[in-house]
Amino acid sequence: MLLLELVLLLMICAVALSWLARHFKFPYPIALVIGGALLGTIPRLPQFPFDPQLILVIVLPPILYQAALLTSWSDFKAHIRSISLLAIGLVIATTLAVGLVLKLMVPSVPWAAAFVLGAIVSPPDAVAATTILSRLNIPRHLVTILEGESLVNDASGLVIYKLAIAAVLTGAFSMGEAASQFALVSVGGVLIGIVVGFVFVEIHKRLGDPFIEVITALAIPYIGYIAAESVHVSGVLAVVAAGLVRGRYAPEIVSAEMRIMARSVWNVLVFMLNSLIFILIGIQMSDVMDTLGRYPLSTLMLMGTAITVVAVLVRFAWVYPAAWLPRWFPGLVNPQVPQLRRRELGIISWCGMRGIVSLAAALALPATLPNGDPFPARDLIIFLTFFVIVATLVGQGLTLAPLIRKLKVGSDWSMAEEQRQVRTAMSAAAIAAVDAHLAGAGAPAEWGSLLRAEITERIAYAAPEGTEPTARERMRNELRRIAIAAERAELIRLWRENEIGDEVLRHQEEILDYQEAQL
Repeated sequence: MLLLELVLLLMICAVALSWLARHFKFPYPIALVIGGALLGTIPRLPQFPFDPQLILVIVLPPILYQAALLTSWSDFKAHIRSISLLAIGLVIATTLAVGLVLKLMVPSVPWAAAFVLGAIVSPPDAVAATTILSRLNIPRHLVTILEGESLVNDASGLVIYKLAIAAVLTGAFSMGEAASQFALVSVGGVLIGIVVGFVFVEIHKRLGDPFIEVITALAIPYIGYIAAESVHVSGVLAVVAAGLVRGRYAPEIVSAEMRIMARSVWNVLVFMLNSLIFILIGIQMSDVMDTLGRYPLSTLMLMGTAITVVAVLVRFAWVYPAAWLPRWFPGLVNPQVPQLRRRELGIISWCGMRGIVSLAAALALPATLPNGDPFPARDLIIFLTFFVIVATLVGQGLTLAPLIRKLKVGSDWSMAEEQRQVRTAMSAAAIAAVDAHLAGAGAPAEWGSLLRAEITERIAYAAPEGTEPTARERMRNELRRIAIAAERAELIRLWRENEIGDEVLRHQEEILDYQEAQL
C-alpha cells in the first residue's frame, strides 16, 4: 500500500511540475530535475524500492524507440558524418576527459569506475534543446543534427558504460579488447534491430486492428532490447535500429486510427517514464548525501563544478575542429548539405544538456561487486551525475534561447515552404481524384462542388507553420473556434439531457477535438 501511495505522490508531483514548466514556458525536464532535488530534501520520505538492473530495461527502450520512430531517415542519412563525429567521437572524448578529471580529484577511485562516470555523463539529451529550438524556428539541419546525435550517442555512451562496468566487476581492462568488443556489440545490436524492425513491419501489414497494432508497437522496443542483450550485444542500438526501420515504413503500413491512438499512448508512456526517473533520483539523493558525509559539501560542489565544466569545454573543443577539418578535404564534404556557420556551431556546442539517459544509467549502477564489496564510488558517481544534469539543464537550458537571439541565427522558413507546396499538391491530387470518380460514375460534376470548394479552400486558408496569419485568417480562425465551442456545448447539453448516448458523445467529441487541434 505504501508503494502505491508513493507512486501516486510521484505522479501528482510530476503533473504539477510539468504544468509549471508549461505555464512559464521552459522545457519540462528542468522542472522535473529541480522538483526531484527538492523532494529529496523532505525528511523521512519513504524510499522507492527498485532493482537497479531493471531501470535500463524498463525505461530506455520505449524512450529511444519513440525518438527513432520520429527521426527522418533522409535527414539523418544526409548529416550522418556530423552526427557520427558528435555521437561517437565526442562521447569517447568526453568519457576519457571526465574520467581523467575524476581520477585526478579523487585518486582512490579506480580508473574503470572513473570512466563509468565519464560514460554516464557523455551523451547529451536533445529533449530540452529541441523543445527550445523548435519554438524559435531554428534552421532544420541544426535540429536534425542534435536529434540524430542524441539518438546515437545514447547508444554509444551506454555501450562504453557497460564495458566500463564490466571492467569494474572483473578488475581487468584491455584497450584493444575493449575496442573490438565495442565494434562487436555495436554491429551485432544494429543487425538484430534491423531484423526485428523488418519482422514487425511484415506483422503490422497483417494485423488490421488498431488496438492490436498499438499493443504490438509497444512490445517492439522491449523485444528488440531483450533479444540483443540475450546474445550479449547492444540492446540500445537494436532498439534504435528497429525504430528507424519501422519509422521508414510506418506511413505505408499503419492506419490513421492506429497513428492517432499510438501517438497519444507513446506520449503518455514516455512522459511517465521521464517523470518517474527524474523524481526517483531526487528521492535517492537524500541517502546518497548521507553516505557522502565524509566529503565536505564545498568539496562535493567543487568536484561537481569541475566535472560539469570539463564536459562543457570538451564539447566546444570538439565541435569546431570536427566541423572545420573536413572542409580541408573536399571529397568528404557533401555539397548538398549546408555547411554549418560559426554561430550555428556555437549553438550546437552549447546544446550539451544531460538528461534521462544519464539519470537511468546512474540509477542502474550495481550496488555490489561479485565478491560482495560495494561498487566503488557508486554514491559519488550518482551525486556527480545529478549535479551535471542540474547544472547543464538549468544553466544551458535556460540560457539557450537568449543565446540564440544574441547570435541572431536566422529563422528557417524552408519547412513552411515545403508545407505550402505539399498542401497544394495534395489538394490538386484530391480534386483530380474526385473529378475522375464523378466522371467514371457518370454523376453530375456539381455533386462534388462542395467538396471541391472545401479542398480548394485548404490551399488558401491553411497558413504554413511559422508564418504570420493575415487579419482575415485570424478572424476565420476565431470564428471556427467559436463554432466548435458552440457545437461542443450543444453536444454536451444533448448528452446531459439523455437525448444521445455515450458512444455518440465520444464519437462526435473526437471529431471536434481534431478540428480544434487543427486550428
